Amino acid sequence: MAKNAKAPAIVSEINVTPMVDVMLVLLIIFMVVTPLISRGPVNLVETWFPIAMKGANAEDAIIVAVTRSGEVFLSPGNSRVALDEMSGQVSDLLTGRLDRTVYVRADSRSKYQAVEEVVDALRAAGVDQLGLITEQAKLI
Repeated sequence: MAKNAKAPAIVSEINVTPMVDVMLVLLIIFMVVTPLISRGPVNLVETWFPIAMKGANAEDAIIVAVTRSGEVFLSPGNSRVALDEMSGQVSDLLTGRLDRTVYVRADSRSKYQAVEEVVDALRAAGVDQLGLITEQAKLI
């Protein structure tokens, strides 16, 4: 090394490129995983002639999921709710809405009684329209 060579100047700026790369990767992961989590652990009933319900995919759609074990989840928020408290919570979500449709996602192996109790609680909450979410049956 030459005696006249000087060390490079000190850079006092933060290099944010690696941080931005990591944040973009995390954003993409959350964008992919979040819809899968919000659907809940429900295997939908399959039908040959389903009717498309575009409102069920809206961000503010009110969806009640009934699992195989009879647990009830309420979205938005995907929170577990007791059946006796559901009517009041759904009424609160419906206030000020023009579209008073609530969608029910019932597991194909859930008991009929559990789904019937959910529908009764929704009717008690003042639900005008009720949509049952199903899947298109697959050809064998």
